[in-house]
Amino acid sequence: MKRLVVLDVVGLTPRLLSYMPRLRALRDEGFGARLETVLPAVTCSVQSTLLTGEPPAGHGIVGNGWYFRDLGEVLLWRQHNALVGGEKVWETARRARPGYTVANICWWYAMGADVDWTVTPRPIYRADGRKEPDCYTRPPGLHDELVGRYGDFPLFRYWGPTAGLASSRWITDAARHLLRARRPDLTLVYLPHLDYDLQRHGPLGPQAARAARGLDRTLAPLVDDARREGATVVALSEYGITPVQRPVDINRALRRAGLLEVHTQAGMEYLDPWTSRAFAVADHQVAHVQVRDATDLPRVRDMLAGLEGVQAVLDEAAKKEHGLDHPRSGDLVVLADDDAWFTYYYWLDDAFAPDFARLVDIHRKPGYDPAELFFDHTRRWVRANAAAALVRKRLGLRYTMDVVSLNPSQVRGSHGLLPARPQDGPVLLCSDRSAARTSVAATGVKRLLLELAGLAVPR
Repeated sequence: MKRLVVLDVVGLTPRLLSYMPRLRALRDEGFGARLETVLPAVTCSVQSTLLTGEPPAGHGIVGNGWYFRDLGEVLLWRQHNALVGGEKVWETARRARPGYTVANICWWYAMGADVDWTVTPRPIYRADGRKEPDCYTRPPGLHDELVGRYGDFPLFRYWGPTAGLASSRWITDAARHLLRARRPDLTLVYLPHLDYDLQRHGPLGPQAARAARGLDRTLAPLVDDARREGATVVALSEYGITPVQRPVDINRALRRAGLLEVHTQAGMEYLDPWTSRAFAVADHQVAHVQVRDATDLPRVRDMLAGLEGVQAVLDEAAKKEHGLDHPRSGDLVVLADDDAWFTYYYWLDDAFAPDFARLVDIHRKPGYDPAELFFDHTRRWVRANAAAALVRKRLGLRYTMDVVSLNPSQVRGSHGLLPARPQDGPVLLCSDRSAARTSVAATGVKRLLLELAGLAVPR
């Protein structure tokens, strides 16, 4: 049996690989293949497919979040592994080899997963409203072991306007430590860095090339460590980032049509999913639209099909064709044009936007907000105000880090659709040439990993 190290290099494409000599060397040592991803091509859905071999219709992760009908709430970025259906790769491996050990370092749905070592971002939410960087580990003692060596997990460099290479460097250091000190049979490592500047600036410019070079230098020591220890290395991506220039305000369109309802508190408007006849959970270039009354479906479908920036509206038959026919999916699933993406905005006047709209607040927003990657470009002193808020935080005073713009025009990259061109789609690289192939379906990655590990998998 061979040890495996699987790197999820988010956003990696053949185009970007030209700037990444260490990953190119990995490919040249073994092989590179096109990875046929799933719809929606977003982190939580694709990772769940890679680890279970199931499409979203099988494992149930239909996006980075969805409308929880039993709660009446839109919730994104949940963390409990029990949400993921299907048999995970390590569960299958243990049927072939009891005692198979696994380290999960920042892949999604890590909480509660039956693995041996877990490291995942987990802020400290203080009673006075402060949010401080930290991580969750299992076993618990691993927390102080990693923090003592590498410092606090750099949460504010993991997401938000200051997101950058520091978070991927910390993750890489933690992975190298576990690889040496614990020697897992399977090590899963999530490296998010390419996501940031490619969404900020698009995938074609100098910023993308610089991000690729920086990440390649950062992950090279981990790849080198793994190869020295005789481990097979797999580097793969979930999706490629595509250039965009058109935000589509899908919820505002539904509201203007009299289908989406809000309620008001303290002069702020909040989405009311309980009374809305239709609303959308926006997730990059895909939106799950909930329609309360089936008799409204034709009207909502026709209205959305005519909305500028929409390329397709999937009904039940089309959802089944794309492997999205799961109860968690929207009644309709809407796909943006290649150069467009969906905002979550539902208010018609920024004066009535909820206060969380101007914050980095991934759990309260009823949809994905890439504007969180930027400081508000419409406010001259936004960075100075952010610095003043940090001073208040360090003094133990209340503060508000309201730095996010309500104008999404800065966003230049998005994802979620199936790739239009192979050079802009996801890839799989592997150091073991004996397993070479030209393409791998996302649903086939689990079986490939078991094959690379040398496990005879019982059926």
